[in-house]
Amino acid sequence: MLSEKIFVIAHYADQAVLILLVLMSVVSVGMIFERFVALKKVSQDSEAIRAKIRQALHDGNLAGFEDLARDTSSLEGRAASQALRHLNETGLAGFEEVFNTFMLNEKPALERYLAPLATIASNAPFIGLLGTVLGIMKAFNDLAQASDAGQQTVMAGISIALVATAAGLFVAIPAGIFYNYYTRKVKGIYTNLESVKELGLAYAKKKGLN
Repeated sequence: MLSEKIFVIAHYADQAVLILLVLMSVVSVGMIFERFVALKKVSQDSEAIRAKIRQALHDGNLAGFEDLARDTSSLEGRAASQALRHLNETGLAGFEEVFNTFMLNEKPALERYLAPLATIASNAPFIGLLGTVLGIMKAFNDLAQASDAGQQTVMAGISIALVATAAGLFVAIPAGIFYNYYTRKVKGIYTNLESVKELGLAYAKKKGLN
């Protein structure tokens, strides 16, 4: 019968679920660490440049766009350098399109591993719940087949089964927290790039480029 086959699967699947959750946890920690290292410098540079842009706008010093373009060690500096070269060669025609293309090209690198982290955060609890259900099925099936099994045997089986739910949450919570954290970081970088674009437009207009 189909139900008997399901019970046979349940005897092994609950352990398989735990192994899968352990693997997901290892992968998640690896992606979290990689994004921390990758975004740390970009985010720090972005914060420093944001302060420079704010000061340039406050002082009305649009020539600060040229200074920014000389610093190609930062993402914003590379964007400004490419934008300034376009302005000098072509003028304002196609400026926004070129800048937006630069941002789109940088997007995959900035958002690397964020989608898998979101997937792990949203699905790990359900995988853990599946392991718990299979474990409970196994515990009650063992009780039905063993005439001398008592309440203690059932409770022990259920307690073991609940480990899968706890493991699923243990995997999902850090993944969800860091996904939201890195998403905010990337959003801040995009916002800063938009500020660079607006500063470039203001610079072009002041220079009379068209």
